[in-house]
Amino acid sequence: MVVLLDFVSLLVLLNSACSTVLGEMESPIVNLTLDPRKRILSWNSRRTVTQQTCTIATPLDPDTSQEPQVGNNDTYFCSFPNAVLHRGATLTVNATSEGQEFSEELAFNNSGKEGSGAQNLSCVIYNIRLMNCSWTRGPAAPADVRYQLYTWTSLHGNVSECSHYILDSAGTRVGCHFDELGEGHTTDDYFFLVNGTSSNTDIPFLDFPSVNGPRLEKYNPPANLTVKDNVSHYVIRWDAPAMRYSLSNSVLCYALDIQKMGSFSKREPVFLSRQYKNEYRLPSSDVRGEHTVRMRVQHVRFQIWSEWSSARCFGVPEKNFLVASIGLAVGAAVLFGMALMFLCKRRQPRVEAPRRQPPRTPRTSSSWRRPCCWRVNQQRREVQPQPPTLT
Repeated sequence: MVVLLDFVSLLVLLNSACSTVLGEMESPIVNLTLDPRKRILSWNSRRTVTQQTCTIATPLDPDTSQEPQVGNNDTYFCSFPNAVLHRGATLTVNATSEGQEFSEELAFNNSGKEGSGAQNLSCVIYNIRLMNCSWTRGPAAPADVRYQLYTWTSLHGNVSECSHYILDSAGTRVGCHFDELGEGHTTDDYFFLVNGTSSNTDIPFLDFPSVNGPRLEKYNPPANLTVKDNVSHYVIRWDAPAMRYSLSNSVLCYALDIQKMGSFSKREPVFLSRQYKNEYRLPSSDVRGEHTVRMRVQHVRFQIWSEWSSARCFGVPEKNFLVASIGLAVGAAVLFGMALMFLCKRRQPRVEAPRRQPPRTPRTSSSWRRPCCWRVNQQRREVQPQPPTLT
């Protein structure tokens, strides 16, 4: 009997030891979950771990790994704000506990009929506080598909659904208009998600990485475009557009489209960046005939161009160009002649006019009287009759 009791005790001890070993072999990682909107992977640890890492693998993108952050009640989490989940993802947590390594994996699938979800989502901010988003209907979408657009500006921010949908001719939602975005900050990061519903099938969602606000802004065309002729150049000036975000005007890139009216050949646009004076000088010698100029603008690092501004005309019409050229030449010649005459007149030596001498009075000297007296006496002698001769 004693031997039997000893054998039973041995079995109990062995069973307890096996249970302890098995318990130590269990993974400390439990409750592994993913919030697809916030892109946050979270889990709990049921015993002490010394090292943990989390990794996300998505199609078409490189794997991303990081160390988890510690939450409340032995909760750990990893955030993947730039992950794209609509193509599916595999998330892995690796941990070390009591010298043993453990790994837990979570497969995320975007359920729904392939090709029925929204495609080609794009959004643009304009007029400082307005935003439009558009997408195309999936080629395999059922007739009653109903898309919804959600947006938020931070991982933990409030989610807003579009309140003004844009419909196509079939009545399907293919866009959204936002009336008021509030104040803009350069740190704004926009998140977008489009999902769908149908009575016939599940509709997969469409998501994108977060987009910084300035990347979405489409500026208004440059304002107050003017062209003035200063004889040697045509001076083109304009005003920079108003911007939603507090950025320097030096981040703007301008395109000037200058074309000759009536010409079949097209000139390439002139691109200007890092402008501070908002001015472009076009040599007058390069302008023959009447021309037009228009402008548009974009951020120097982004790819959203504004619309073209209204065109401005400048230059002399081709039919009047010869007349204008002759007129300018004649005017220049006249000015040159007048200037030459003025210079010659200034350099010519002064010639004094001859002084008018008073009339000479007869001299009273004897040398002048004698001839006169001689002439008078001679005349007198000629006049007196000769006495008769006596014989």
